[in-house]
Amino acid sequence: MPQDVMHTAQTIDVVPRELMKQQNAKSLDEALKSVPGITASVGEGAGGMSGDQFLIRGFPAQNDIYEDGLRDFGVYTRDNFDYDSINVIKGPSSEVFGNGTTGGAINAVTKAPTLQNHAGADFSGGSGQYYRGTVDINRRLGAHTAFRIEGMGNSNNEVGRNTVFSHRWGIAPSVAFGLGTDTTVVFQIMHQSNHGVPDYGVPAIKKPGDSVARPITEYGVRRSNWYGKPQDEDKTSDTMETMRLTHHMNSHITFHNDLRFGEFSRDYTASNLDCGGGTTCGALFGSDPASATVPRSQHTNHGAGGGPIPYKQWSWSVQNVASMQADFHTGFLKHQLITGFDMEYVHDKRQQYTFLNPTAEVNLLNPNPHNVGNLNKVRADSGSAWKNLSNLKGVGQKPDSNGYGFDTGIFLYDQIWFTKWLSVKGGFRWDRWQTQYRSFGGNPSQANAHNDSTQNVLNPSASLIITPNKWQMFYFTYSSSTTPMGMYVTNGSIPVRPGTESAANKPERAQLYEIGSKMSLLDDRLGATISLFRLDKSNALTTDASSGQSIATGDGQRNQGLELSLGGMILPGWNVTATYALYDPKITSSSSAAERGRMIQYVPHNQATLWTAYEAFPSKPWNFTIGGGVTWRQGVWLDNANTARVPANVEFDSMLSHRFNRHWSIALNGYNLSNRLNYNSLFSSYATPAPGRSFLGRISMDY
Repeated sequence: MPQDVMHTAQTIDVVPRELMKQQNAKSLDEALKSVPGITASVGEGAGGMSGDQFLIRGFPAQNDIYEDGLRDFGVYTRDNFDYDSINVIKGPSSEVFGNGTTGGAINAVTKAPTLQNHAGADFSGGSGQYYRGTVDINRRLGAHTAFRIEGMGNSNNEVGRNTVFSHRWGIAPSVAFGLGTDTTVVFQIMHQSNHGVPDYGVPAIKKPGDSVARPITEYGVRRSNWYGKPQDEDKTSDTMETMRLTHHMNSHITFHNDLRFGEFSRDYTASNLDCGGGTTCGALFGSDPASATVPRSQHTNHGAGGGPIPYKQWSWSVQNVASMQADFHTGFLKHQLITGFDMEYVHDKRQQYTFLNPTAEVNLLNPNPHNVGNLNKVRADSGSAWKNLSNLKGVGQKPDSNGYGFDTGIFLYDQIWFTKWLSVKGGFRWDRWQTQYRSFGGNPSQANAHNDSTQNVLNPSASLIITPNKWQMFYFTYSSSTTPMGMYVTNGSIPVRPGTESAANKPERAQLYEIGSKMSLLDDRLGATISLFRLDKSNALTTDASSGQSIATGDGQRNQGLELSLGGMILPGWNVTATYALYDPKITSSSSAAERGRMIQYVPHNQATLWTAYEAFPSKPWNFTIGGGVTWRQGVWLDNANTARVPANVEFDSMLSHRFNRHWSIALNGYNLSNRLNYNSLFSSYATPAPGRSFLGRISMDY
């Protein structure tokens, strides 16, 4: 994407480093709070899809997270300690990123070495036993060489949630050669280790006389209640080694080659909740609420079990993207042509586990996480009998599995200027996606499962761009994307469905129609955008609640709406970021009559954000910066049948900072100042309460 944000014919939301610093955002999830159209959703069942699982414009983007344009395929909570900025590219972008990107793509731009020496560090502490430290050191090693290293350590409990904690650390060294020359090479390593407790939140149930289920915390149950068990944990380790090469052959031709190796491992055990038939959740509304209980579901050794299957996972990947940018003329026409190829291989291996001696139901009002009896986690092929994993379709009594996905893509697109103010851009990307999955081991009387899929897809795009002056542009864009089955190799337990269900292996397809305008105001201090879009999706994917499998439903979905944004400096020292999104998300076709015409799950009809900060007396010893904002998301449905719902999210945040001199500063941030009961991660029948009121102090050093 060679043009800047202003002149790219697509909605792009940018989260700059300064905004992340003012808000003291510490993760990718927190940094994206100010971006409209993004909601957090955690996939269910054996897939164990916690970590960063976002929806963009209502559609899953769990495989559409990138660093510097290359896929970051792991499932973990990403810390932003090495991020310089974050770009959210809305709408299908398969011609740029490859398969996927139905709602859009999230691309983090990392900090890179520069020729300017720099050393910085900060420490934060506050509510929820929060402790965090980061360091950022850049050193010039020669006329064209520099080294940079960032480090992070983070430990915290979740404010307002019992037992839930997160510990993580990371390091990101990099070295750059040829800075300021025609050929630049950057080598980067990023490693992050996480240890935390998965939080599946609280169940949603119907009060007698109501037609819609709501989280039990809406009926007075404590938001702090956690229904897990001591064995629940989520340990991840993610490492990426990246080389980025840029070579300017001359003023017309530039070559890029980006290569990345990735390694990812995970040890996952979780409990979810089920207030379905046969439980006593409904006693909450009876004469004896204290008798209400809920199954603390975990996979057991009898039958299909009733919860997420514990597993250990080891994955690795390699991706190489080579491209050429050519700027030239043919007669009076100016061209900017991009062409290249993209090859990616992802391999995944898993060992499934199960529980012996399942626990009884846990009290709904006063859950005791340690009341687990003689619960014992074992490999799914240990003991006197083979454990049945039949809720993973096609697995049966097979505890081990592996699989891979191999994508080969070529792309070409050209922007042609007829005049200085009128241009068109068009192109395509062709991909061949090959996936294989097999399960083995366990009961020798059952045959091993072996499933594979090969799909060829072509995704075109076209744009009309009008730039009547240097501060304004108008555009119309059409683009498409394809999500083949089997693409979520590391995200779910069964990436390819058994061959007997080949109809369910058809790819998901999406088309975007978008018209918009971008403006640069106040001498380029302020940017404004407006866009109208329609996004149609066929054969929509969904996640099976009991198994975590991605399933092609055959359903048609549509989201259309309006997005507005304003960001920049209104006056010297006064910055503002404001966004608004109005969505009309509908299920246009479905095999389920109850879902046709309903709203798409997790997608709000309205949402808006506002953040502003003002620096007073910047040259005085008594200087200070004061700021704050609000994030609002209308209530959303938890299922496509629109039978369960969470209320609106409203969060008020604030900040106050002071600079002692050009090197040292302190800041205080407040979050959810009204202590409102909001909900972060959303599931089909339960939701996770967001953190309560909290405060973080920070001291920063910058030399």
